[in-house]
Amino acid sequence: MRGWRVKLAPEGRFQGTAMSASVTRRALLAAAAPALVLGACSFTGRNSAPAIIHRYHRPRPAADADHAVVYRREDEFCAWTYTRGFWEDGNGHLMQNFDSLTVDYEKLDAEGITHNNIFARSTGRRMLTVRSTDRGVTWNGDNPEVDLMTRDIASRPTFAESGPIDWSDRNTLLYSAFNTRNLQVSKDAGRTWSAPSPQPLEGLKSLVSLSSYLVRPDGRCLHFMYETENGWKRRPVVYASVDGGTEFHFLSFITPKEDPWGNADGEYRTTAAYGGHRWFYPRAILLPGGRILCSLRCQRDPQGVMWSEVYASDDGGRTWGFLSRINDFGAPASLVRMSDGRIVAVYGYRLPDYGIRAAVSEDGGRTWGGELVVRDDGGSWDLGYPNAWEVSPGRVGCIYYFNSKHDPVQITGGKRHIARSIFSI
Repeated sequence: MRGWRVKLAPEGRFQGTAMSASVTRRALLAAAAPALVLGACSFTGRNSAPAIIHRYHRPRPAADADHAVVYRREDEFCAWTYTRGFWEDGNGHLMQNFDSLTVDYEKLDAEGITHNNIFARSTGRRMLTVRSTDRGVTWNGDNPEVDLMTRDIASRPTFAESGPIDWSDRNTLLYSAFNTRNLQVSKDAGRTWSAPSPQPLEGLKSLVSLSSYLVRPDGRCLHFMYETENGWKRRPVVYASVDGGTEFHFLSFITPKEDPWGNADGEYRTTAAYGGHRWFYPRAILLPGGRILCSLRCQRDPQGVMWSEVYASDDGGRTWGFLSRINDFGAPASLVRMSDGRIVAVYGYRLPDYGIRAAVSEDGGRTWGGELVVRDDGGSWDLGYPNAWEVSPGRVGCIYYFNSKHDPVQITGGKRHIARSIFSI
């Protein structure tokens, strides 16, 4: 292969003898990514330097980062935004669920605040819902809705009785309580919800949902879950709606049954919550050309040694293949496609310095740029689970659970609360 040289003009455009006109750097990267990958294996001549396979960048602070507390109470442990449900309706309004556990921080210790014990140590549990009507700048954290999905449940029709369901209506939302296979639907942008109905197992051992779904342009809804055996041996799976919208059935597995490299293999003498798992927590986005990208959480230790991978489907979710690994450390990752075509991944970072980080892809998720530090003032590993969205062109918002190293109360980190950040890329 004959090589050709390019140079970056002062105004940020590529110029080269193999091109008749200049194009923006971002457009070139997106359009020529396959050719660049092939070209990386060739040389332009005997005295040429080796092609660059990967560019390394030190983490740098995200630009114009702004942080705010969404919800905090001094006697509550609030967490797990990623798995409890996050939605954007047809008006661009945002809706976030999270768990709130009533606790006495003065009586908790490092063992009592672990995820194995915090539920037993709490004296109350509620599902809270907060909303934003200004693209996540402000939230109604002072007046959240309480147990919206289960309130007056006996008087509601079930999911199975709620047909027909038009999943292409952006005010039609899907909810599935975490650690269940039950489905609920809202047809009014999340104001009211049906009672739950279970999805069929269809020969699988069990299903774990996290209200993760997307709607294809043909109106079919894809629901992303994972199969598990007693909390272990997790494998991401996709179910798809059929005509009428009230039935979902198995469509595909996203990953192989086993990882030949064994990246999460080991002897884990702990509970499943703190063990190693190769792939779980699937979350997907749809690209304009029809490709579906699905981020997956991978871990050896949830207290820091975990990372995020991307799998892709070019046939509507029927078959999948590995596309990229986003980062060295940090999961789960929430993907958002920006209006300029870039893809941003936002994730919790559970190693010192604890906080929230992000990465940007300019080529459809094939490669990822240097890490952006959204914030690094976390008090411990127990934070993250972000959901991300585009606030405005070039501005990204995310909502997550957090604990601060500046909190006067420190029990393996500060008091757990819900926060949001907005930053530029």
